[in-house]
Amino acid sequence: MKYLKALAATFAFVLVLLAVYAAHVRYGKVDVVLYSAVLDAALAAAIVGGGLFALKAFAEFSRFEKVQMLCLWMLGGYAFAISVPTVIDRSLSFYLLEKIHQRGGGIHVDRLHHVVTQEYMVEHRLIDVRLTEQLQSGTIEVIEDCVRLTERGRGLVGFSRFFRGNLLPRQRLLLGEYSDDLTDPFRNSVADVSYRCG
Repeated sequence: MKYLKALAATFAFVLVLLAVYAAHVRYGKVDVVLYSAVLDAALAAAIVGGGLFALKAFAEFSRFEKVQMLCLWMLGGYAFAISVPTVIDRSLSFYLLEKIHQRGGGIHVDRLHHVVTQEYMVEHRLIDVRLTEQLQSGTIEVIEDCVRLTERGRGLVGFSRFFRGNLLPRQRLLLGEYSDDLTDPFRNSVADVSYRCG
């Protein structure tokens, strides 16, 4: 009986999460999709958790068990936030599938570069979205039309460069060939660039 009540409460959390998320994206303002969806999960957990602690139907659960359920719901909400809205919002893979569908079910391989650089960047306002996310995250700041890393940004870059260089696959399949190109994508980058700011 106790397990059925826990399952019912979890089902209620999922329903409330989906309702809160749908209402937020339909009627609310969203700065960053990931942060917004995590906030929705926290709100849903608070709503259902309030019922969990207030209703006599759940009195047989100890405080520890209730806190465990709240933690599991937050983990599930976080997984939802990353795996569904954030992936669909950010994913080049989903974009390519949608674009192939839009273009009648097929695109020539040699034209995909054009699709990504000329259509994806514009249609998804990619620069605007990424700058907004990084500004909201506190990893960059814009000073006199110059985008600069903050201390937090430098720390994140240090972590990502270490992870990329040491913990990404060295034999990754890229169009029929195994390569380590993505462990150091700047390996063949041009050093002399004109877009630096002082």
